Amino acid sequence: MKRITLVMNCPDQKGIIAEATNFIHNNNGNIVYIDQYVDRVNSIFFMRVECEISEDNRSIEHFKSTFERTIGTQFQLKVEIYLNDEFPKMALFVSKYDHCLYDILARHQSGELAVHIPFVLSNHLDLKSIAERFEIPFYHIPITKENKKKAEEKQLQILQEHGVDFIVLARYMQIISGKLIEHFKDKIINIHHSFLPAFPGAKPYHSAYERGVKIIGATSHYVTEELDAGPIIEQNTTNVSHLNSIDDFIAKGRDLERIVLSKALQLHVARKVMVYKNKTIVFS
Repeated sequence: MKRITLVMNCPDQKGIIAEATNFIHNNNGNIVYIDQYVDRVNSIFFMRVECEISEDNRSIEHFKSTFERTIGTQFQLKVEIYLNDEFPKMALFVSKYDHCLYDILARHQSGELAVHIPFVLSNHLDLKSIAERFEIPFYHIPITKENKKKAEEKQLQILQEHGVDFIVLARYMQIISGKLIEHFKDKIINIHHSFLPAFPGAKPYHSAYERGVKIIGATSHYVTEELDAGPIIEQNTTNVSHLNSIDDFIAKGRDLERIVLSKALQLHVARKVMVYKNKTIVFS
């Protein structure tokens, strides 16, 4: 048996769960996990289902096409169906900070992240040795005001050549273009070193220190054209006080960044995050 994951949403109405689960049962499927949520304000129904079906590839394709044609049409259902044993391809974009890159590559090496990493891409050479240590191909694409458009075209070319499914900005200190965002809508994950929406943009630790905050945080979110304003996947905070220096803020914050980004990636890879407008539904 193969395990598949279905994630779906549609206008809220009666009978969705009954029809979807009956379809799975009638097609020799076995449900192993189900979760659902109704957005009462917008009257939208969301559901995530994991089930086991026959390993025959024809059966899987038939299951997908029939579900979309019948249940999908009946309920105006938007559905995505994934094979759980097919790992997505995740590209890593970095600049000079190494803490998130080290953490992701170590988790991947230990089997904690069910992804393929075809390459690491950077606008600097500082982290090339780390990628090489983990035997991951490294692409260096410098970016200046003069070459930014051509550099981004090269990035997109590399992403398409490798068949990348989603991108992680592991402290990549460049603004992503609208063209790249359009190609990877809700598939570019960023880690921002503040508890958004507080302190977006550059140097949030310095801004937090100057403001005299008592907590600092980290936020992982999907990238949109509005800076640091995309749908939030995961957040966390830690306490600080007047006794802490800016260096203390940065040191504490880096621990949070690693934890928050790792959690966000695990949720995304497990297909537990659904985006609606500028918010997320995150299933446990």
